[in-house]
Amino acid sequence: MTIKILSDSACDLPEDILREYDIDILPIVVIKDDVEYFDRQTIDPISVYDDMKEGEIYTTSQITANTFSEKFTEYAKNGDSVIYIAFSSGLSGTYQTSELAREIVKAEYPGLDLDIVDTKAASGGFGLIVLHAAKLAKEGKSKEELLQAIDFFKDSMQHIFTVDDIEYLFRGGRVTRTQAFVGGILNIKPVLHVEDGKLIPLEKVRGKNKVYKTMLNIMEKRSVGVDLKKQTIAITHGDDIEGANKLKELMEEKFGVDKFMINTIGAAIGAHSGPGTLAIFFLDKDYN
Repeated sequence: MTIKILSDSACDLPEDILREYDIDILPIVVIKDDVEYFDRQTIDPISVYDDMKEGEIYTTSQITANTFSEKFTEYAKNGDSVIYIAFSSGLSGTYQTSELAREIVKAEYPGLDLDIVDTKAASGGFGLIVLHAAKLAKEGKSKEELLQAIDFFKDSMQHIFTVDDIEYLFRGGRVTRTQAFVGGILNIKPVLHVEDGKLIPLEKVRGKNKVYKTMLNIMEKRSVGVDLKKQTIAITHGDDIEGANKLKELMEEKFGVDKFMINTIGAAIGAHSGPGTLAIFFLDKDYN
């Protein structure tokens, strides 16, 4: 039996990959003016970024227990074997809600065959974990093999990213009002990473060209002894394809990497990171 892979829209995987590997996606709710939209279904990220540039404010809401219960019940009735690969519990309550929903559904359908994994990851890093699991599922690997691979990927995934306007991080509670004001005046770009599923500032850099250099220097330090040429590197962006392509070219030159997955950051994450965000994702260990 082929294992079903379920995830949520914060994985930022391209639509063609979702179709090719038959990945089920539940949309995170995006809110504007008290109106709820479904990420990548009833609202697209580019319109969100355009609005944010004009001063509009978006918020998000986690996937509801009812939505999870309906999906899990569907799987239970079909007799499917499923892995739900979840957005970081350090950034959303979605993982915890899915666990609650699983217990509710299992009370009615004790035979529900569902594992839930907290990736502690976001955007392209999250997406790489989902994609690898889906590839193994398509190859007919067992659930145990998939879960082992998922654990390796989530424990080895590196996130390095920057935002174009530090104001968006202030709105999300990641920096103070003073830091946001000074950063905006001085054109300071924060470089951050994800640690135990949470966003952690690493450095403050002035000017975009220096940001590229800083991100790649961090990547180099965190990939010592790793053959990056064997990996697919994910790059996601907040409506900044030029910046994403610049990072791609620099990685090609510096590391000899030739496999990339580039995609726009969806509204679920983009509502908090804002337009101009750039992020790179890779493994800090070789996967065999």
